[in-house]
Amino acid sequence: MGLNLRHAILDNVSGSDASQIEDTITDAISSGEEKMLPGLGVLFEVYWNEVDQDARQDIIDQITQGVQ
Repeated sequence: MGLNLRHAILDNVSGSDASQIEDTITDAISSGEEKMLPGLGVLFEVYWNEVDQDARQDIIDQITQGVQ
């Protein structure tokens, strides 16, 4: 039986309110621990799947600017 990391992460944040989600993201980033990266990736995937193409382009532009 394999662990579905994506499912486990989503179960962990299921039912969280906006403040709790923000705390989760802030804690993951501020900890600097690489083990938190998959969780941030799953949350990004949720965001990506919920927004329209304009919002996607905005985030692509912001990330592009941030990595240069």
